[in-house]
Amino acid sequence: MILEGFPVGSMEANCYIIGCPETKEAAVVDPGAEGGRILRRLEQLSLKCRYIILTHGHVDHIGALGQVKEATGAGVLIHRDDAHMLTSAGSNLSLYMGLSISYPPADRLLEDGDVITVGKQTLRVIHTPGHTPGGICLEVGDSLITGDTLFAGSVGRSDFPGGSHQQLIKSIKEKLLCYPPETRVLPGHGPASTIGEEAKYNPFLNGQW
Repeated sequence: MILEGFPVGSMEANCYIIGCPETKEAAVVDPGAEGGRILRRLEQLSLKCRYIILTHGHVDHIGALGQVKEATGAGVLIHRDDAHMLTSAGSNLSLYMGLSISYPPADRLLEDGDVITVGKQTLRVIHTPGHTPGGICLEVGDSLITGDTLFAGSVGRSDFPGGSHQQLIKSIKEKLLCYPPETRVLPGHGPASTIGEEAKYNPFLNGQW
């Protein structure tokens, strides 16, 4: 499996490319900005983007969605509870940054437990509300792409509309910490970690915060 990530845009949101080396099909997760750079990397890897998967609907994770979709024709996937954020500049917070970004509705609305097939690779959707109502993580092999749910040493903000800190912590403890400790955590911002490291040292999860 091809799985690589890199920060994009002024808010340095991590964009991930997941590819099947046999079929050359790919998914782009959270194209937050720098659409040209994302497209160039797909070309360098000789991958064709089939899906654009959004861990949630905030502007720093969807800013280059239109550019990537227009160039690739890929289907846009987002959880049902964040679907309105694509079509509303107020809901995705771009309006408050002077950008006013909105897009057509998603091509597929995701639910907890859904499976997304990328070539011969399978990704599983984990609904983890708290940062947003429709926030998701993705099980990708022995890794979890955690969006703005879980970071190295921290957790996502819950002070935006629809956020809930209590729900966020519940999502992490019940749906993510059950994975083996060696499972890689690939967050929406910042460096990677592991489930074991976060369970042991993350102050929001072990009672130190």
